[in-house]
Amino acid sequence: MPDLPSPQDATEAALFTECWDAALSYADLCTAGSAAAAELAREAFEQGIRELRAAESATVRGHGRRSARLPRIPLLLTAVRSTAAAWEEAGKGHKLDPDLRLWLHSDQAARYTGPPLERPVALRGLRDLQHADAELLWLAEAEALPLPLVARRLGLDPATAADELAQVGRMFRDRCHRNHLDSPLDAECRSYARLLDAVTRSPAADTPDDLSRHLATCHPCAEAAACLRLHGGGLPGALAGGVIGWGGLAYLERRRRAAEVRLGAGRPDRADPDTGDPAHPAGRTRIARHGPLVAAVLVSLLALAVSLMPFGGDTADDGAGRADADRQPVADPGPSLPAAPTAGPSGTPSPEPSRTPTPDSPADRQIPDPEPQGTSSATPAPETTGRGAPAACRVDYALVNQWPDGFQAAVTVTTRDPLASWRVGFTFPDGQRVTQTWDGSAHQHGAAVTVTAADYNKSVAAGGKLAFGFLASWSGANRPPSGFTLNGRTCAAV
Repeated sequence: MPDLPSPQDATEAALFTECWDAALSYADLCTAGSAAAAELAREAFEQGIRELRAAESATVRGHGRRSARLPRIPLLLTAVRSTAAAWEEAGKGHKLDPDLRLWLHSDQAARYTGPPLERPVALRGLRDLQHADAELLWLAEAEALPLPLVARRLGLDPATAADELAQVGRMFRDRCHRNHLDSPLDAECRSYARLLDAVTRSPAADTPDDLSRHLATCHPCAEAAACLRLHGGGLPGALAGGVIGWGGLAYLERRRRAAEVRLGAGRPDRADPDTGDPAHPAGRTRIARHGPLVAAVLVSLLALAVSLMPFGGDTADDGAGRADADRQPVADPGPSLPAAPTAGPSGTPSPEPSRTPTPDSPADRQIPDPEPQGTSSATPAPETTGRGAPAACRVDYALVNQWPDGFQAAVTVTTRDPLASWRVGFTFPDGQRVTQTWDGSAHQHGAAVTVTAADYNKSVAAGGKLAFGFLASWSGANRPPSGFTLNGRTCAAV
């Protein structure tokens, strides 16, 4: 029987897995097909790991002085973005999402590579923190991991982790405030700086009308306000928007759902009920069911070596130009590691290969949805349509977040009947325009929007649920859509 790895080895394997999953998740948002997503993630991962090693070497040569750099996952996400920009410049832009291509040529994109004092304050604030503090803030806020699990991963005391996170949040706020003042502000922005600091400190403070009008038209000040207001749940969005840029909110939603599935949210038998940590002693039966933990460590180390190998010529992207429906699920309970000639990592119940192409598997091989849509046992309420007949479905529309010219929404539909595929239609009342979707493909004609299933979530059981999310623009008013239908049949609103 092989020796079990040390806790440190297991922790490093878990962190590596999270880094790869995060890079692949964002690469999937940035590309037009699953093969392109795997190619972009591999190239960016190689670049990011080398940058990480260079920064660590610089710290050693500096006799312990910390080199200013981002935490591991944000560093890899920025590597994905910069690799996508390199693709666009090299004539490989057809592999990228069309909206990302437009953004890469905008003034917003230029801020992330322009003069340091003009870069987003969240990016500068996170980089200014001590490395361990920055890791804690990102994993707990942006990656949506349970705090006890984050504490174990970072070698912290779970009993004091909440206090440490609160302290780190205050330090991040202080760095962002200082960076905002150091930015090249015009006279009006500078005149509001002290007031902005005051009203964002307390959840009970009212925002004066003149400051509200200023924030509605001044992007840098609105960006700073999001970083300074630690209450209200806006910190993850501020971090993702400032560090990642394009697709930040969509990435947050994917990572939240991935954490829920991977850590068995709501299913205590899949993880420690107190920590959500499958490595906790209470979760050892799960490890035994899915193979020894040593396999995960060995696969992770081997995959890291594979990811750093030089690659041959360009991989043919047979997925370029495809709709979102061809993408694989990102909220995967098992890590989708870089290709390795061994079995899947521990914790992945299915022997199917990952979505990453390997020499002996097709690049676009489908894998089963780890938690298929529609497995809920909930039964729809006996709501009716306007004609008195029982509704075929019911819909829950949630406005997740909103900013001056855009918003994020989530749609959950409960179906009365089993579905082999699905198509959800609705109508916007105020000229809103969908700009990006996940877990489905959107098509809009005027005010009417139709979202069709992705390959991995077509099947829904009777009484089950399907869900998708989207980003959209708005102006003037942002009333919720109406007239929801499922495969042409009218849905009742929750």
